Amino acid sequence: MDMMKKCLGVIMAGGAGERLWPLTQDRAKPAVPFGGLYRIVDFTMSNCLNSDLRKVIVLTQYKAQSLIRHIRMGWSIFSAACGEFIEVIPAQQRVGFNWYLGTADAVYQNLYYIENISPEFTVVLSGDHVYKMDYGKMLQYHLDNNADATIATIEFTRKEAQRFGVIQVNEQMQIIGFQEKPADPLPLPYNPEKSFVSMGIYIFNTRLLKELLIEDSNNKYSTHDFGKDIIPKLIHSAKIFAYNFIDENKKQVHYWRDIGTLESYWEANMDLVYVEPVFNLYDNEWPIRTYMAPAPPAKFVFGQEGKRIGIAIDSIVSNGCIVSGGVVRDSILSPWVRVNSYSTVEQSILMDDVEVGRYSRIRKAIVDKYTQIPPNTVIGYDADEDKKRFFTTETGLLVVRPQDFE
Repeated sequence: MDMMKKCLGVIMAGGAGERLWPLTQDRAKPAVPFGGLYRIVDFTMSNCLNSDLRKVIVLTQYKAQSLIRHIRMGWSIFSAACGEFIEVIPAQQRVGFNWYLGTADAVYQNLYYIENISPEFTVVLSGDHVYKMDYGKMLQYHLDNNADATIATIEFTRKEAQRFGVIQVNEQMQIIGFQEKPADPLPLPYNPEKSFVSMGIYIFNTRLLKELLIEDSNNKYSTHDFGKDIIPKLIHSAKIFAYNFIDENKKQVHYWRDIGTLESYWEANMDLVYVEPVFNLYDNEWPIRTYMAPAPPAKFVFGQEGKRIGIAIDSIVSNGCIVSGGVVRDSILSPWVRVNSYSTVEQSILMDDVEVGRYSRIRKAIVDKYTQIPPNTVIGYDADEDKKRFFTTETGLLVVRPQDFE
């Protein structure tokens, strides 16, 4: 839609992702590999592309080099001659000596850049969520309501909503209250069993956004966060509406995943490998773009039934992979993974350039890039032994890294 030309997309991609450690030990959270070929940020970036939002800045801070390289290699696709761009802006301490103090402060520190572009509307997005959404539909809703600001929301059960920011609305969908991770979330006016959860997606009239950010920057008691500081204050002084998420994934249940923990990361990846995947990557109407490294097709070798067989079942196998006489089930293999003879991989995520040695068994593990797993290694079958050797979550999910075998 033509109105999208009046929008600037601002993707917040500076998060350290402490709860995803050690996957974020050397990379920002949005740069964590996902689904074989992708990085987490690719889903928000693809939403921008598919929504015809062609002016986008990506705000980075924490260990951003991997993310910057990925965007440079995979997303240099917009036409500068037509006024389109994807611009990565590292934290620069432009307005003082502080790094970004919160999501609102990150945008405030880049007001100089935003003013130079002069967008009528600013679309604030998170770089660490997995979902499909047409921001053009949200902008039209914003315009139809003559809103000052609009927040995208999704319906969750009240128990699920306890982990998020909860939006209270009246019958006209105007926002009248906000709760941050409440023990007793406020219900919807039309469904007492559910609540509206903020998706961290905001559309602001840019003029108002500038005023809010400048005022917030002068408040020494503020945490400088959109959810905690900007939105609650805005409720009482402006027309702010909730936009009920319209899912372009086109499944019965709306799909939006906040990749906040290792468990949620593993579960979101496993959503992709079902026969009928919960999140559909095979949708030509809403393609997910990424950097595609030059690599040969995946290869499966040896097929001696009863002896050794190279096979993958209910799994994603990326380019450059060789499954050489091993068995892969319910797993995701990123590019250039090799699974050698007589080994088994189950319910696991293997990142780029991982090699699994002969006679090894791996179950419910996330294996980071470049890990060389020696022959006869057993991972995920003895909890006590695993805890001695690998990073283990409370639920027993394992993260395996190259240094674990040095």
